Amino acid sequence: MNTPVAIIIGSDSDWPMVKKAFETLKAFEVGCDVQIMSAHRTPERVKEYVQETSVERGVKVFISAAGKAAHLPGVIAAHTLKPVIGLPVRGVVLDGMDALFSIVQMPSGVPVAAVAIDGAENAALLAVQILALDSPELSEKLSRHRLHMAQSVAEKNTALRDKLYEK
Repeated sequence: MNTPVAIIIGSDSDWPMVKKAFETLKAFEVGCDVQIMSAHRTPERVKEYVQETSVERGVKVFISAAGKAAHLPGVIAAHTLKPVIGLPVRGVVLDGMDALFSIVQMPSGVPVAAVAIDGAENAALLAVQILALDSPELSEKLSRHRLHMAQSVAEKNTALRDKLYEK
């Protein structure tokens, strides 16, 4: 099974927000493996998955969503040399700022990339960009995606201006 991206979430309650990353990867035809693991409740399972299972599955990039203390991306990074993208999840008390700070304040030598709070689509796009370094096909898909976004903005601009300046 070739799954170049692993999405690891700390709880099933993270899935509704993380689903957009899964859908984005699917749109780019990038295989991914979704797992629920806890940095605190299942640390040995995280270690085994990152060091063994993910290698067997061909994982090249990890996306890890976590809230509150958000240790999961850092624990994953501690067990691999592959890129880890931390996806902070909006929380109840500090609105996701606690998770964001936890992810971006990794100690020197164990980097974790970070995207916006609830930024699942960008996490997936960053994973695709990393994979595109070795894939002309993915590079082309990313170029078409960017062009489509630019066209969408131009169309919205035209629609707004037409509405504002109707005669």
